[in-house]
Amino acid sequence: MAGAKNHQYHILPPSPWPLMGAASALVLASGGIMFMHKALHGEWVLLAGLVGVIATMVFWWADVIKEAHGGDHTPIVQLHLRYGMLLFIASEVMFFVGWFWAYFDFSLFPAHVIATETGGVWDKTIDLAAPAMWPTKGMVVLDAFKLPLLNTFILLCSGTTVTWAHHALIHGDRKGLIQGLWLTIILGVTFTGIQAYEYAHAPFPFGVWNYPSAFFMATGFHGFHVIIGTIFLIVNLIRAYKGHFTPRQHFGFEAAAWYWHFVDVVWLFLFAAIYVWGGWGATVEG
Repeated sequence: MAGAKNHQYHILPPSPWPLMGAASALVLASGGIMFMHKALHGEWVLLAGLVGVIATMVFWWADVIKEAHGGDHTPIVQLHLRYGMLLFIASEVMFFVGWFWAYFDFSLFPAHVIATETGGVWDKTIDLAAPAMWPTKGMVVLDAFKLPLLNTFILLCSGTTVTWAHHALIHGDRKGLIQGLWLTIILGVTFTGIQAYEYAHAPFPFGVWNYPSAFFMATGFHGFHVIIGTIFLIVNLIRAYKGHFTPRQHFGFEAAAWYWHFVDVVWLFLFAAIYVWGGWGATVEG
């Protein structure tokens, strides 16, 4: 029969969301530049771009959910969706590699960085004769074995609860799925609250020395990813209540679980490198 579908791929119909997403991203970037340069109405352009990006994500992902319920997500389509999510997580890994690279580069080779990348301009409190001095001599740092260690346990527990929810879903246990998601979300919100408290009481400011800058940028971006992951899980919780997932078709949940495990692993590296090793031998907050 002419025009009949004889394959398992999903041929997408025309959609306005790619064009809207590109336009919104352009407005968002332009608004951000205008805002940072204090241009007239820059904050409103930034807000308009942000609203456009969020609207694009909401409407586009709503279409993806409709396609899943319409039978368009065949096994081969689900496989390719998984490939896409894995590539996205790989790009996120490289994003954090950049922060770790900068952190270790300056902490291990401060004289080299100053000579080759900053034009010889640096904070005069750094003793270049003692390149292993990291953080800056006399700086008070956070105690890694207080709130940071507590947050590590919280994230590890959240990885356990999201895995429990996944196994419950695979075995058709809807109640266990919902309970596991609730616990994971509560743990994620708790982690964010503790980190906000930690930021408010940090013994060093942002941007004065290299260690605080690296600390706030790396842990701050991780915290942003925790917030995104928590929203991801909340959406999945709503979908779980609506009965969207089945043991054979639940890529949306699977993607959220992968993302959450990625956030967990990144935190373990941050905790070991920035909190423990970075503050080793320094004065810790009492």
